[in-house]
Amino acid sequence: MVIHAKYCLCLLIVSLAACGGGTGGSPAADAQGASAPAAASPAASRPVILVIGTSLTAGYGLDPAQAWPAVIQRKVDSAGLGYRVVNAGVSGETSAGALRRADWVLQRERPAVLILETGGNDGLRGQDPDTLRGNILAIFERARRLEPAPRLVLMQMEAPPNLGDDYTRRFRAVYPAAAAAAGATLVPFFLVDVAGIDTLNLPDGIHPTPRGHELAAAAAWRYLEPVLR
Repeated sequence: MVIHAKYCLCLLIVSLAACGGGTGGSPAADAQGASAPAAASPAASRPVILVIGTSLTAGYGLDPAQAWPAVIQRKVDSAGLGYRVVNAGVSGETSAGALRRADWVLQRERPAVLILETGGNDGLRGQDPDTLRGNILAIFERARRLEPAPRLVLMQMEAPPNLGDDYTRRFRAVYPAAAAAAGATLVPFFLVDVAGIDTLNLPDGIHPTPRGHELAAAAAWRYLEPVLR
């Protein structure tokens, strides 16, 4: 897979800014950006699709209702599938950070489906792909402890090629290997039609615009819909 050089340069420039957070969902925000209600409601009683992710999931720079999990919610509703999407994206988070909060958010939401979007910030920092793989598997292991255990989905991410061909190859190989080991559905790089395209990204060159999120959701939906059905 080829990632535009301009996109990769922007990845490096934005990485430190993203670490400090930004506009995006809180760990327990749902796809519309509101905290889960304390009182029971028809929406709250629906089975949960929990999305643990980074700024790409949180909707950095946008209203959370424009982020791809919210687009997935609209697709779910249109298909009459009856799930509630919970956006647990945190800007700047590495896979280690996702692992640290996994127990808390899994116990809170008790998902029927867990979607994990992580690793982009690991790649920005050149962290060991073997550690990334271990963190992904540990998160899925925590999910499997739930009763009933959720269905698992892993979003493929890509590393910037400036770290060399060997690192890029090892990083890319993490995802199919981890998905196979965990019995998860693998979603190929969902920004394939968005990354590196100026009109589909914010001025930082990495975080998608609302239209970019729509395209990313459409790419993911081809793999998510069969899981949900």
